Amino acid sequence: MKTYNVAIVGATGMVGQEFIKVLQQRNFPMDSIHLYASDRSAGRKLYVGHREIEVKETSPESFHNIDIALFSAGSEISRHFSPIAAKSGALVIDNSAAFRMEPNVPLVIPEVNSEDIKHHQGIIANPNCSTIQMVVALYPLHKVNPIKRIVVSTYQAVSGTGAAAMEELTTQARLVLEGQNVVPHVYPHQIGFNLLPEIDVFLDNGYTREEWKMVEETRKIMHTPDIAISATCVRVPVFIGHSEAINVEFTDPMSPDEARRILAQAPGVKVLDDPSVSLYPMPWLAAGTDDVYVGRIRTDASHPKGLVMWVVADNLRKGAALNAVQIAEEAARRGWVKKRK
Repeated sequence: MKTYNVAIVGATGMVGQEFIKVLQQRNFPMDSIHLYASDRSAGRKLYVGHREIEVKETSPESFHNIDIALFSAGSEISRHFSPIAAKSGALVIDNSAAFRMEPNVPLVIPEVNSEDIKHHQGIIANPNCSTIQMVVALYPLHKVNPIKRIVVSTYQAVSGTGAAAMEELTTQARLVLEGQNVVPHVYPHQIGFNLLPEIDVFLDNGYTREEWKMVEETRKIMHTPDIAISATCVRVPVFIGHSEAINVEFTDPMSPDEARRILAQAPGVKVLDDPSVSLYPMPWLAAGTDDVYVGRIRTDASHPKGLVMWVVADNLRKGAALNAVQIAEEAARRGWVKKRK
């Protein structure tokens, strides 16, 4: 079996540390692993297996002799260092939004469009977390009965913003329960015991960038430029696990039972759907797991060709690190990674 020299850029962040966990849990064939971050985090040591590895500052020289570079350091870092890494010969899998809508950069969910990987020119983009779980759940249905329209409302955990947001939620929850005033820092308003219908910046069309990512990325991944999509993205006081309420209009009617049968056999999907015993997906149960969970599948009472469903996944795993590692696995399995001699 071939083994690979792997680099993680942004190794000290939440997704970077999840990269380390996933690579180990899935026994990714690594010859070596190299950890990089900003100058502020350089010098820290992280455990990989039973070894302590020092985190180094990212530089153009970081990618010499690297086969696969996993990026989770934000768009600015990715725009600067990803082309350098690719020019050095590494396959870059980037978790930021920097290259997702570039025409020559594949945007990949392995369960959906793994064939797109082979068209890479050194960089592959990992989709947005909320897009990934929605498309994993909808694409198996789309293959059987083409989807014409999607309306989605998301309930997104604070871990999508990072460790500081998780700390802020913890602090604010305590202060509210103690009857004290809350001063927000990470978000524009209090997140403790509150909901914020604002994720990323507002665009001129009234949508947020997060909402528009779901529209554009879904069309690109599914190769459906004309599919109608509307999204409302909401930050909720949950630590880990994004949830989504999705209304889908199909070309032809589809029963809930047929949808359950299709999804029960779909890769990466687990159906939890028995209202009689209150069985349905919840972020608390999804946290730390790899599947996309689907439940509350029912006929859309407002449309004869519609279904409604509830979709939940761990945003740090399938929504980020796991999907990227699965891309690397698929690229390696198919021989689409240039292995150093």
